[in-house]
Amino acid sequence: MTDRAPVPHLAVVGAGPAGLAAALAAAAQGVRVTLLDAAPQAGGQFHRRPAAALRARRPQALHHAWRTAERLRESLEAHVQAGRVRHLTEHHVWCAEPGPGSGFTLHALYGPGQREPAEVRADALVLATGGYEKVLPFPGWTLPGVVTAGGAQAMLKGTLTVSGRTAVVAGTGPLLLPVAAGLAAAGVTVAALVESAGPKALLRRTPVWAAHPAKLAEGARYATALLRHRVPVLTRHTVVEAHGTDRLEAVTVAALDAGGRVRPGTGRRIPCATLAVGHGMLPQTDLAETLGCPMDGLAVHVDAEQRTDVPGVWAAGEATRIGGAELSLAEGHIAGRSAAARLRDGRPDPAGWARAARARDRLRAFAAALESVYTPPAHWTEQITDDTLVCRCEEVTAGAVREAVTELGAGDVRTVKLLTRAGMGWCQGRMCAPAVAGLVGCALTPTRRPFARPVPLGVLAGRPDHRDDMSDPTGRESG
Repeated sequence: MTDRAPVPHLAVVGAGPAGLAAALAAAAQGVRVTLLDAAPQAGGQFHRRPAAALRARRPQALHHAWRTAERLRESLEAHVQAGRVRHLTEHHVWCAEPGPGSGFTLHALYGPGQREPAEVRADALVLATGGYEKVLPFPGWTLPGVVTAGGAQAMLKGTLTVSGRTAVVAGTGPLLLPVAAGLAAAGVTVAALVESAGPKALLRRTPVWAAHPAKLAEGARYATALLRHRVPVLTRHTVVEAHGTDRLEAVTVAALDAGGRVRPGTGRRIPCATLAVGHGMLPQTDLAETLGCPMDGLAVHVDAEQRTDVPGVWAAGEATRIGGAELSLAEGHIAGRSAAARLRDGRPDPAGWARAARARDRLRAFAAALESVYTPPAHWTEQITDDTLVCRCEEVTAGAVREAVTELGAGDVRTVKLLTRAGMGWCQGRMCAPAVAGLVGCALTPTRRPFARPVPLGVLAGRPDHRDDMSDPTGRESG
């Protein structure tokens, strides 16, 4: 009797839309899949749902793609029950490396405390690590009550709570609409939606919007919700300052001129307990960088199959470019199908993802149009006073950064880091790097780090020999 060939093993990092689509597509093609994610349940930020213990009666009220979320969840459960997918929740992957031998090893910290080490070995990887919010500081942004737009949405979706009964939603980007509509639906008085982009910029992209009627309908639903809740919308405006002593009490917003500067004399003070502010997203590329994957600007470079330039590594979703959940689903499906075909037969199967590829191309054009419209005001750094904290971890002010540039000759983020410690804290510059780059006047570039997240020294010094075993549901089996 001839022994059967071992079933190829694919590891997918990230259980948001891209990771779920990749895992499901690969499993359907007969590949063994391990899906790792830091969250306690699959879905990512977009498909985040309240914890079961909260017993939400209508969790679908906070989602406009609930049917898609349910379909993904049910498909994942079916594959898990059939033994084709192992889903490892609360696994924080901090490093990916080739080998030993062929394939790759993923190193993770397990559990809410991120203390228990775990390893997963696989023949190939799909990196669906998503993105994170771009944070741009302004005077008062560190006050309690000031949160990111995504943070406000995550709090509402995941815990059914809000940080205050009166809110201002500000910044730029399509995320502001669902955040404002969601807060209003939850009973929060949204005192204003403050968007720095203007209607003219949107109108100039009319041909692109017309090619996506579903997206237009989605935007119209949010606009209708804002009208129903009587939310004032201020376009071509920006937040100038947040006010308060122990916590947020009000914000000052002002109009922008055609060049992106604040127009003198247009400031108005709006009382509020919450400011949800967002200026777009950045790709999360740390794991890809540890593997040596080349970047395309700030995103992971991939080909038509979603393959990186590192053999055996695919990437999909926001890590390859910021484009939303629908684009992430298309890219994840392509990555999963491609990885399965390459592992199983050694060659591609483009017919298997042709439909997804067409959708991907259309959605990438739409994402590019959005990116051209929703950009921070050109002169946003002029509103940052010298005493405004830029790096919260190391308590570095904007004045210190400016001094490093004007007095010490710093011309890039790395040099400012060496001179001021901006970016040396817990987040390793993930939050403050865009602000530092803006103050320096240089482009924001990828920073290759040895680890994707902080790791206890004990894990590095005395890591036991962990083995990957599909029979162990936690992936924490020791050798």
